[in-house]
Order: sequence, then C-alpha cells, then structure tokens
Amino acid sequence: MDNHHVLHLHIPEPKHRPGELADFSDLRLPKAGSVERPPIATSAYAIRDLAFGLIRVLDEQGHASGPWNPAIDTETLQRGLRAMLLTRAYDERMFRMQRQGKTSFYMKCTGEEAVAVAQAFALDYGDMCFPTYRQQGLLIARDWPILDMMCQVYSNSADRLKGRQLPVMYSSRKAGFFTISGNLGTQISQAVGWAMASAYKADTRIAAAWVGDGATAEPDFHYALTLAAVYHAPVVLNIVNNQWAISCYQGIAGGEESTFAARGIGYGVPALRVDGNDFLAVYAVTRWAAERARANLGPTLIELFTYRVGAHSSSDDPNRYRPEDESTKWPLGDPVERLKQHLIAQGVWSDERHQAVVAQVEAEVLEASKRAEELGTLNRGPLPDPSSMFEDVYKDMPWNLRRQRQQLGV
Repeated sequence: MDNHHVLHLHIPEPKHRPGELADFSDLRLPKAGSVERPPIATSAYAIRDLAFGLIRVLDEQGHASGPWNPAIDTETLQRGLRAMLLTRAYDERMFRMQRQGKTSFYMKCTGEEAVAVAQAFALDYGDMCFPTYRQQGLLIARDWPILDMMCQVYSNSADRLKGRQLPVMYSSRKAGFFTISGNLGTQISQAVGWAMASAYKADTRIAAAWVGDGATAEPDFHYALTLAAVYHAPVVLNIVNNQWAISCYQGIAGGEESTFAARGIGYGVPALRVDGNDFLAVYAVTRWAAERARANLGPTLIELFTYRVGAHSSSDDPNRYRPEDESTKWPLGDPVERLKQHLIAQGVWSDERHQAVVAQVEAEVLEASKRAEELGTLNRGPLPDPSSMFEDVYKDMPWNLRRQRQQLGV
C-alpha cells in the first residue's frame, strides 16, 4: 500500500484569467486549403483525422484555396456579407434596447455570424432548422422580417407568440425555424426525430440542429447521436464551440481532452471540424453534410470552431471570468472582416462600398425598431387580454382549464 499514489481529481481550468493577457499561441492551425475533401460516401473511420484537424478555405490575405473551396459566385457572397452585417446591426440595436429597459433579455451572436448565415445559405429553404439561441442569422439569411423578430423580443401587440416565449426564442414554421427551447440540448434530439419522420414519410427535406459546446455534456446529445447513427437519419448535427458555455470554459464539457467533433467517431458518424469564422469553409462543410443526408448516407457531426466575442447574454459580465482582451486575440479573426477582405481580394468590393452597406443595414434596423416600438415594448403598450393565458396550449382545451377560465369570469 505504501507505493500507491493519493488520488485526486482533475478540474479543468481556462488558460486565461481576468487580469491576465490572453495567449492563443498554443493553437495549431493548419494552413488554409491543406485539408482533404473526401467523397460523401466515406465512412466515419476512414476520415477520422478530419475530426481533429480544422477545415479552412480563407487565408490571412483573404484568398480562397484548397479542395474545400466551394467556388461560390460573387452575388451569393455579397448577399452573405450583407446578411451578416444585418445580423450584427440587429444585435447591437436590440442589446441597447434591453439596456433601456424595453425588453427583459437579449443574446448577441457577435463573432459567430458566419455559422448561421453560411449554413442557412448551404441548406435548402425547405429544410427544417432546430437552432439554439445564437442562430438569429438563420432567420435573417432566409429573409425573415426583422420587424417580426423585434416584436417577439418586445413581447408586444404584434408578437405572433403572444409573449409565450422568452425574448430571442423565435419560431417560424414558414421559415423552417423550429421553436427555440431554453432547455439546452433538446433541439438536437428533436431534430433527429424530425429527420427520421421525414425519411419515414419518403419526404425530401432534411433537418439541421445546433448545440453549444456545453450542451454536448447533456444526455440529449448522446441520445440524438445514437438514434441518428443507428437509423441513418438525414440530419446535420452542429456543435458551435465558441469556447464558453455561459461562464464555464469549454474544457468543463470535455473540450480539453479531445475535440468535440471526435465524439461522432465513437457512434460511427462522420465528423468534421471547421473554422467557424470562415464563411466559405462553413458553407462547404455544411453542403457536404447536406449532400450526404440527401443521398441517404446518414448524419454528419460538425464542430464549428469559433469564439463568442460578447457576453453570454444581457445578464452576463464576461470580464468576471476571462481577460478583457481575449476576444481581440482570437487567431481566427472576425467572420465579417474576413469575408469582406475576400471580396476585396477578388476585386468586387471596397471599403467605401462596405461602409455604404453598413449604413444601409443600420438604417433598415432603425426603421424597423421605430415601427416595433410603436406596437409596444415590455414596459409600454397594450397588454394581452387575461383570458388569452388559456389559449395556445392544447388543441382542444381540457375540462380543468375550461373550469378555471369560467372561475375567472373570462
């Protein structure tokens, strides 16, 4: 017994603490264009190295190269850039409105715009998206009115959800945007179920789901992977690794020991790890996964390696758990700036044109914001009829709710 070591637990800790200087020099980033692009019918085992690498298309000068270069036409790239700029302008406006007390809560996706926008462009409009709360860019990329989104955030008289949902938890069946759930991890298992139903009905639509790095530690994530793998569900499963789950760094969910993409290998699911701030790479990887799903080859797991620039939400102060300069030191840069530089390198964009589009989307957001406020905000405007609390829960109202409504005299 004298030779036995005293046991102890390993508690993952972030590399940088408040008051320290951030340093990402330990990250090993492969050269843009250097990662292979296998056929869609390749097995998970044969491409297991892709779960540990990083698929990149854009280099530091904005040039695209390599087998993953999707060769997107200029018009589509410009629409993608505009959608990211509109998403960012919308976020900035709504965050300010929360600070003014016009809504109770808001969550920005600053630094992650390429994830939702590029993936929306890579999927078909009819595909069903099961997002979490930082994919507002999906709706914006699908040209859903930002006025409708603002009304939901304000829970005002034009809110289609009638105040039933927490602000930013949008829902649009028409836009293929499944209702956001505040319970983390639920979306991914629901997406697999929807995809299985689509295949069972001999439909042509696939599903896509998003979870954060922290939610991969939830049981729902593993249930979903098991079902997707066993039944070859036509679904794209996305892990947005933005380094932080609320105030817990991604190592707490297992990101310190391996990549999150590697979890797919154990289930026999092809897994890819991609630069989440590279619009072209995100688009290419998502198209690859969508083609697999449509060819009845089953699910794909994608880890989108990115960074959450802002706070987790309007209730969070990131300076309490990470260095103030950490976001500026992130080596994969800003997705908006990188796509802008790519278009400039192609000779189809300029700083002047970029600023004109920024002014345009800011004016669009301001106009929509004025209209939304006319329809009411959290602290001003018409309140819902009390009797509406009994509606929109059951298709056929049960006897106990009918009795409660009668007791209230409504």
